[in-house]
Amino acid sequence: MSDVLTVAEHRQGELRPVSHELVTAGRELADANGGELHVAVISGDVDAYAEAVNRTGVDAIHTVEHGEEFNHDVYSQAVEQLYADLDPQYLVMPHTVNGLDYAPAVATSLDLPLATDVIDFSHNGSLSVTRETYGGKVEADIKVTGDRAAVTLRPTEWEQATEAGDAVVEAFDAAIDEEAIGSTVTGFEEVAGGDVDIGEAEFIVSIGRGIEEEENLDMVWDLADALGATLASSRPIVDNGWLPQNRQVGQSGKVVTPDVYVAIGISGAVQHLAGMSSADTIVAVNEDPDAPIFDVADYGIVGDLFEVVPELTAQFE
Repeated sequence: MSDVLTVAEHRQGELRPVSHELVTAGRELADANGGELHVAVISGDVDAYAEAVNRTGVDAIHTVEHGEEFNHDVYSQAVEQLYADLDPQYLVMPHTVNGLDYAPAVATSLDLPLATDVIDFSHNGSLSVTRETYGGKVEADIKVTGDRAAVTLRPTEWEQATEAGDAVVEAFDAAIDEEAIGSTVTGFEEVAGGDVDIGEAEFIVSIGRGIEEEENLDMVWDLADALGATLASSRPIVDNGWLPQNRQVGQSGKVVTPDVYVAIGISGAVQHLAGMSSADTIVAVNEDPDAPIFDVADYGIVGDLFEVVPELTAQFE
């Protein structure tokens, strides 16, 4: 019997959705080995987070009280000590900004092979993981050497566990070395950019580097207005200063789940797909028929956006 340990994630007082996705994936992996699923909840209001992550399929939840927000050194020490105490076969962490911070350090310290940004896995005596390469154009199945491993899972690739569970919640007395803590979170500063929360939008029109020039954004604004949609973008648009950061969709921006997501001039890099692939309906406009965005799109238009967008605007006006 081989167990699985997952690490929940929270930020500013809220358990993040990826924590529930890790429960689904972790249960799947534990079932493949006849093992138990353990969840670690570290820092903050651990009792509230433990209650929130207590879903069907979780066998035990281990809480570590230390500090309020994520801290690299605290998480690294706590996860390493939990792993040593529980002796699981697999350690599963989120492929997020926080997860990418501590996962490599933990895997190195525990001498575990680390597979990152995993979008699927299978287990038939040994673990094989699926990762995307070449900007999402190719999926590679990789066999993990050895009988133990650490993995980080891409958000939105697994369904969230929603049914309340009855897992045992236990406080874990981690011996945190205070002198080894090299940084402290003193607060959060919201990005500038006004009153639009794309995370709450039901209809989004999103623009990518295919727009070429800032002045061409007016054309996309017209389409968004005609559709009654919220305008968002991929990272290059924000990096260029053409739109504020609060409108960025993706791994380093916001995860959105609108009813409709219209991606215009967006190739579909994995970082962007991680932020919008859970939209109910995805429409893509791109002149490259092999663009990865079409792999997740429900409807696709292969064409020049400078021809397609004005035509769509005219139709909806």
